[in-house]
Amino acid sequence: MPNLRFIKRFLQAIALPSLFLAVSGYFAWHAMHGDRGLIAREQRIADIAAARAELARAESEREGMERRVAGLRGDRLDRDQLDERARALLNMVGRDEVVVPYPPERRLY
Repeated sequence: MPNLRFIKRFLQAIALPSLFLAVSGYFAWHAMHGDRGLIAREQRIADIAAARAELARAESEREGMERRVAGLRGDRLDRDQLDERARALLNMVGRDEVVVPYPPERRLY
C-alpha cells in the first residue's frame, strides 16, 4: 500500500502544474500559429504592402486618365490632343504626315 499512496500523491502533485503547462502550451501555440498569430501577422503585413503597391499603381493610372480627359473638356479643349486622339481612334493620317510607330509597352495613352 505505501507504493499506491506514493503514486497517488505524486499524481496529485503533478496534476495542477501539468494542466497549467498544457493550457500555456495551447495558448503559446495559437499565439504563433493561430489565425491571429505572429506568423499570420507577417502574412497580413505582406498582403497590406502588396495592396498598397496596387493602390499606388491604380492611383497613378487614374491620374493619367484624368489628365487626358481634362484636355478634352469643353471649357479648355486642347485641339492638338483632340486631333491626335481622333486620328488614333480612326486610324487615319494626312498625306504629308510621317508616322512613327511605338511598341505596345511604350504607348502614349
